[in-house]
This record gives sequence, structure tokens and C-alpha cells, in this order.
Amino acid sequence: MTSDAAGPEASVPPRRTYSFLGPAGTFTEAALAQVPEARGQIWRPVHNVGEALADVIDGRAHAAMIAIENSVDGGVSTAQDALATVPGLRIIGEYLVPVDFVLVGRPGAQLDDVSLVAAHPVAYAQCLQWLTRTLPAHAHIPASSNVASALGLLDGTSDADAAIAPPGILEHHDLELLAEKIGDNLNAVTRFVLVGKTVAPPEPTGADKTSLIVELPDDRPGALLEMLEQFATRGINLSLLASRPIGDELGRYRFVIDADGHVHDERMADALLGLRRFSPKVIFLGSYPRADRAVVRYPDRYSDDVFVEARDWLRGLLSGEPEG
Repeated sequence: MTSDAAGPEASVPPRRTYSFLGPAGTFTEAALAQVPEARGQIWRPVHNVGEALADVIDGRAHAAMIAIENSVDGGVSTAQDALATVPGLRIIGEYLVPVDFVLVGRPGAQLDDVSLVAAHPVAYAQCLQWLTRTLPAHAHIPASSNVASALGLLDGTSDADAAIAPPGILEHHDLELLAEKIGDNLNAVTRFVLVGKTVAPPEPTGADKTSLIVELPDDRPGALLEMLEQFATRGINLSLLASRPIGDELGRYRFVIDADGHVHDERMADALLGLRRFSPKVIFLGSYPRADRAVVRYPDRYSDDVFVEARDWLRGLLSGEPEG
């Protein structure tokens, strides 16, 4: 005889896995910490963007958090190229992380004793003014990542006296804080996107963003202008426009685009149809809520009602209805 009542463990859903650029303490981990549905789930550290996206495609992870843009250095080309070449992916959310750095040393270290600093080249460039003022005679050892620069101090693989690292490193490792907020741009921000497998877009919120990758049909005068007109003539603002070489020959480019609005908006849907007619390849990466939750504003002449009325007017012409 069997019981119809299931045990309490039967109702507990399996934990989801989220991949992120590790190890613990990275800015990417800080971005993942902003995702409510990722809390209490499995966080899988990986070595690079390609590995993170492969986890999603192969089913090892429900989603992956990757950096896509930095307010100081611009677009992250490795992430943009991966999204352009790996099919079956969809951006399902975006998150902003302030880029702040600390200078750390081995336990007991002092700032006055620092002469050799380990840092990822990008982090070093963003802290160079502070280093020049505070440690004018220092030398730099390049590190493979922001976290690796600090871990090298602890495992003995680095000869540096100190390292530039994200503040989160102090939550995971026993390091001496020598200085904080050493970045030269206090408003620096990195934009991250959460990427999953292709799904239907969520309902619009009014504060949305649509990401696309569009290839130009050929290298000719006016081709870029023609692409941009698909947005301009429909009142759509672009918050990101970055070019990346396709790689098959000189003069061939794809453009990474963030457009204000949602694919369910009539004006955005109309722009995508125009792009599809114009471009040999349009990759829809997703429509999702903006991280800043800023409501998208546009003139009344680009409202959904205007596009619907225009379509109804055309249908009337084709059906022979008298114009009123």
C-alpha cells in the first residue's frame, strides 16, 4: 500500500546554478548578489565569459552574469563578440555595480612600505592618479584579474608589496586594508547583464531596454546612417552604439545596440521590422527592465496608438473603405 501524501522534500524545487566570473570577491559576484532569484542558489565561479555562456548553453547553469560595459573603458569586447556568435542566448536583466578599488597587503603590511603594486592593467589605469600622488616611486606588476592580484600576495606567487583589488576581496580573504576608494573616477560604474537561454520577452514595464546586434549589409556610403534612421524616424533613443569587426574581411562591421524601449512597443517592433529588411543579420538579445528603472519618455507622435492608427488606415485603403 502506498501513500498519496508526498514527503516534505518532494515539494522543494531543485536549486538553480548561476555562473559568474570568479573567484569570490569579484565585481561580477557583486552584480550577481543583486539578483533576488539567485539568492540561496548555487553560484558557480568560472574563468572567462566563454565558459560562463557555455554553462548556460550546455545546461550546467540557469543563467550567467557577465560584464558588458564600463563607464570609463566602454564596451567589453569579449562579451559583445560572444553574444554575437553564440546562438540561443537572451539577456534577462541588467545590473549596475560601482567600480571602487582598495589597496591591500599581507597581514601586518603598512602603506609606507609599499613600492611594488600588483594590479590588473585596467584597474591600474583607473587608479594611476591616486598611485602617482600617494606612491610616486612605485612600480607595477600586471595581474591576470582584480582578484588574482590580491591572491598572489597570500599564496606567495607575487613579489608585490600590495595589490589593487575590489572591496569584496576583504570579505573572503585575510588581507590588510592599506587604502580605500583609490579609484580616480568616483562615479565609475560597470554594467552587467544576466544571460539565460532564449525565452519570450517579459511584459514591458515602461522602463525597459532592448539590446540588439546588427550587421551592415555592405561597406558603402550611408549604410550606417540608414541603419540609424530605423530608430531615429520612430523616436527611439540609443543608449549604446558600439562597432565590432565581423572578422571575415576588412570593412565588415556589426553594431552592438541598446535602444530605449521594449519589443512589445509598437515603435520598437516597427524599427525591428525595418532593420530586418535592411540588414543581413539582426540578433535580438532581449528586452528587459533597465537597471536604473528610468521611465522611457518619447513624444506623443511616437505613441503606440499612432502606429496602430496608421496600420488601420492602410488596411482601410487596401480594403476599399471610404476615408472618413
